[in-house]
Amino acid sequence: MVEIRIHGRGGQGSVSAAYLLALAAFESGLYAQAFPSFGAERRGAPISAFVRIHETPFARHCQVLSPDYLIILDESLIFLPETLSGLATSGGIFVNSRKSRPEIQKQFLERGLSFQEDSRMELVGATEISLAHLGKSIPNTVLVSAFLSLTQIISQSSLEKALAKRFNGPVLDANMKMVREGSNQVKEGSWMDSHPETRRQAHA
Repeated sequence: MVEIRIHGRGGQGSVSAAYLLALAAFESGLYAQAFPSFGAERRGAPISAFVRIHETPFARHCQVLSPDYLIILDESLIFLPETLSGLATSGGIFVNSRKSRPEIQKQFLERGLSFQEDSRMELVGATEISLAHLGKSIPNTVLVSAFLSLTQIISQSSLEKALAKRFNGPVLDANMKMVREGSNQVKEGSWMDSHPETRRQAHA
């Protein structure tokens, strides 16, 4: 089972990102669930969403406390202890940011926070891409696409089918462009060895 926790702020599309991942999993013939956890119900308030993906049916319904992956739509949330809590040792942190890893690490140190040197982290400036194509800051589609390109847990074609079931017209066209641009922001398959199923096969 792959477990993903998504952190963002109200209005950024965190919940939609979770549902989109689950729908793309269904399109790939996998089983999935997605659900949110809301704090204060206002725009800009921190929001968490959870996704589970598995090859067979499952009955687990609790929040994701030990994620394999974190997708963080707002860079400022990475400095909250609860955001990184429970991340698997070999897990990955995927952040919407134009900053480099050293810059993020420096900010951790300036805040007196510890930074796990061997953590797997990827940063992509998804906000700028969404502004270019949608005219607004909704970076979720870009991040989902880039995340899937990194991990290869679901195909990009399945993501595009999922998008076609949610949108149409100019909005669908814009999202399709964001998907293709997002997937090009990272090295394809570079996180495949962090996928739990891949690790099991590698050690079989």
